[in-house]
Amino acid sequence: MVAVLAAALAPCSVSAQMAPDTRLGVGQTVTEADLSAYFSIPPSGRGLPPGSGTAKEGEIVFRETCAACHGEQLQGNMSPGVGADKLIGGRGSVATNDPVKTTESYWPYATTLFDYVKRAMPFNAPGSLSDDQVYSVVAYVLAQGKIIKKDKKIDATTLPKVQMPNRDGFVADPRPELSLYR
Repeated sequence: MVAVLAAALAPCSVSAQMAPDTRLGVGQTVTEADLSAYFSIPPSGRGLPPGSGTAKEGEIVFRETCAACHGEQLQGNMSPGVGADKLIGGRGSVATNDPVKTTESYWPYATTLFDYVKRAMPFNAPGSLSDDQVYSVVAYVLAQGKIIKKDKKIDATTLPKVQMPNRDGFVADPRPELSLYR
């Protein structure tokens, strides 16, 4: 859907995309905030919102909004009707016959974790967490996985600098047309 929207709007100028149709008297001006809902946060962190969080703050948010599905110890919950994955562990397992895909083993960029939590979590109310809550939950998950120190403050400046354990375990997509979308 997003790719189709981006492809359809690509030939248009920015001013044409953002202005209402004055001929018909319909529409409204599209803001940067409106557009941000349709674009993901790249590894550079461009587009990360203001705000910050720590693992200590994130533990509270996690227990209130995430633990029912992901478990008190981030171990996952495969109960019928829940089915939420474990979030930590699995380092070094992706290239084996029994991969364990977690934030430690499978996510190459911490910014992707922020983007996913911001858009898709919690499952019963996606997008309901404030930016500070998302930064806090991300800090908590990263700290529990021993990717960052428990007292590290995560924000738009520090998050892109986090080195994920399997960051170099991925191969870049060589298709030249991808440069059109970055």
